[in-house]
Amino acid sequence: MTDLTGLTVGLVGAGNIAHVHVEAWKALGARVLVHSAEGADELAAEYGLEVAGSLDELLAAVEFVDIVTPSATHHDVTLAAIKAGRDVICEKPLTLTAAASHELSTAAAAAGVKLYPAHVVRFFPAYKAAYDAVRKGRIGQVAVARFSRQASSPAGKGWYRDVARSGGVIMDLMVHDLDQARWLCGEVESVYAVQSPPSVDGISPVNVAAHVTLTHSGGAISHLRATWGATGTPFKTTFAIAGSTGQLRFSSAENTGYAEELKEGAASGDLLIPASTLGESPYLTQLREFALALRGGPEPRVDAADGAAAVYLAEAARASMETGRTIDMKSFDPAGVAR
Repeated sequence: MTDLTGLTVGLVGAGNIAHVHVEAWKALGARVLVHSAEGADELAAEYGLEVAGSLDELLAAVEFVDIVTPSATHHDVTLAAIKAGRDVICEKPLTLTAAASHELSTAAAAAGVKLYPAHVVRFFPAYKAAYDAVRKGRIGQVAVARFSRQASSPAGKGWYRDVARSGGVIMDLMVHDLDQARWLCGEVESVYAVQSPPSVDGISPVNVAAHVTLTHSGGAISHLRATWGATGTPFKTTFAIAGSTGQLRFSSAENTGYAEELKEGAASGDLLIPASTLGESPYLTQLREFALALRGGPEPRVDAADGAAAVYLAEAARASMETGRTIDMKSFDPAGVAR
């Protein structure tokens, strides 16, 4: 089995999601260096980490990089790591545009380094169980799938309301289920989306819901809903997948043996991070799988192409909202022009 002894990780960013990543790395026995524009000293003091004074200093000292910075910075930080010859794990979304994601994938391939997007929902037990059931044909041919995801809105403060920096509720929150829909139902042929209320002059409403319908190449149709709710809205995810011989259902609010809870302080509307109450943290499962792959083990269940595909679908959904048209993915220009 691949050995993770002596693992040295460079964490870039020190926001809320950084805490979850640090806890996982510490559980794996990793040495963690952190660099961030702000908050690095506090994070290091809390978890016993080492602080790197600059990104270059961090890149020179670590085995690979884990990027947990705000979405709009992912491209530049990832590209810097690639140029330094470092493998990269990057929080979702990989970037805010399909073109930027493609640029990173191309750069990583040219540099001979790996790039893994942290689409952690693939590592949640219920979603992995659904994937396995679908792949084994336990419900026959998938016909209709529904996914929902709601959270207390982070848009009351910070950068989330600025769609150019966050991508809005679709890129920031629904991107998880766009990835799930593609993972479970296959490649996407068309996208139709609406949002209520709409964004105005590039500013997202604080409380907002988006609805997206995807048609898949195998004939399935999936419906996705993402909601940034009022402060205190409980974090909840659901799916219902109907096939020709059966169906799969899950709700994080039900007593299924696996539950989601808000991280302490999440009800303030800053950022919601679900935590598992039973079993291993999916974040730990995810980062172990990535680290093993980066040490020469089996490839993980998500790769750069998957991260780019989710961004591409989110871009298409936003284009559909803006134009009121169904987007044909065979002719959709990632720059935002639908032909």
